[in-house]
Amino acid sequence: MNASTTTLPTVVIGAGPVGLAAAAHLTARGLTPLVLEAGTAAGAAVREWGYVRLFSTWAELVDTAAEKLLAPTGWVKPDGGTYPTGGDWVTLYLQPLADALGDRVRYGAKVTGVSRLGRDRIVDADRDTQPFTVHVTHADGREERLLATAVIDASGTWATPSPIGADGLPALGERAAADRVSYRIPDLNDPAVKARYTGKRTAVIGSGASAFTALAALARLAKDTEGTHSVWVLRRGISGSTFGGGSADQLPARGALGLAAKAAVDDGHATAVTGFRTTALEPDGEQIILVAEDGRRLDTVDEVIVLTGLRPDLSFLDELRLGLDERLQAPTALAPLIDPNQHSCGTIYPHGAGELSHPEQGLYLAGMKSYGRAPTFLAMTGYEQVRSIAAALAGDQEAADRVELTLPETGVCGGAGLFDDPQAAPAPGAEDGDGCCAAPATVQIGTAPTTGGC
Repeated sequence: MNASTTTLPTVVIGAGPVGLAAAAHLTARGLTPLVLEAGTAAGAAVREWGYVRLFSTWAELVDTAAEKLLAPTGWVKPDGGTYPTGGDWVTLYLQPLADALGDRVRYGAKVTGVSRLGRDRIVDADRDTQPFTVHVTHADGREERLLATAVIDASGTWATPSPIGADGLPALGERAAADRVSYRIPDLNDPAVKARYTGKRTAVIGSGASAFTALAALARLAKDTEGTHSVWVLRRGISGSTFGGGSADQLPARGALGLAAKAAVDDGHATAVTGFRTTALEPDGEQIILVAEDGRRLDTVDEVIVLTGLRPDLSFLDELRLGLDERLQAPTALAPLIDPNQHSCGTIYPHGAGELSHPEQGLYLAGMKSYGRAPTFLAMTGYEQVRSIAAALAGDQEAADRVELTLPETGVCGGAGLFDDPQAAPAPGAEDGDGCCAAPATVQIGTAPTTGGC
């Protein structure tokens, strides 16, 4: 950057947990952050799932630089050993942090494009000496162009859930059935939502923590209401890794989610359908039939909950030179660490500015967005990312390269990747029966009578 750009702010896109932590670390480094949030308040995405309890404790959800920034305001840190809901996280931490940052956070400011001043993605000449241009559309329709010395995109992936189709595209009929399809964990404390699923057969598509949470919630509803049943649609078969790490997970609440999903099947409140890769949704009166690519057809369901992951919106970064893995849409140096094609282990080595850099100097994707389409992201991973990024932007390369985080193991690590492969070897360095890195064992489920076929 030339001398005139050094006084410009670092634009942070998104006032979620990682974006606000980035602003706190930049402030601690004497740099000027400008956080642009499309929503009307901090943690806009978290507010949408505020009814969900996190599997991380408060001790793992508060960033160190943010805590220091909050201390002079009289903020009291919640009990580190307790588990907040998303709503608690917003009310007791994210919004107070945004308030402490003051006018360094702007709401109703949607970023619609990022580029280099006077340079589209084609132009090489003096590219790295020019500031970034950030195009913003405000809630009142006003457009603005801001200049920035660096950009940290922490906008997340919440707004772009993956569709039903196993090929990454919407299943045939998915859009037409939009009134019967949800892409979120149901809030059964909401009377209208509860009524939607009470006494109904609901297909839950997905195999991660969100699917586990939905299955457990619907199982609780099924215990109290006749006719309520879930059909758990899995693209793969059932193995030891299907339900997460259980008691071997170093985040106990995360391990408990998988056990709750298993209990939902064992107790007869859900029926598991394996190897089912949905290609179409067909109407049958007021109900829906799911059709697989191998021709199988499920019995009719009333509702469909799709929890097949999230994906990044890269459209407003189109004029920048990104270095992204062609499969995951994650930074190329980070992708091998998180690629589920290579391993099923949720334990990721901590990483920072080095792994998150792009050919476009001064640009970083952080938080959930840095993982592209990969799962298993933790808030503490994002906090370590932005600590390192802030250090790099401040010129402290030693601190940027230093690892200051040890992540908890998931208790799951097999070598089969995204498709079942009986011949798959354990992960490199694994020994038989050796915790996280052992090949998954086969698990029997569905031992209790079920209430509904498939």
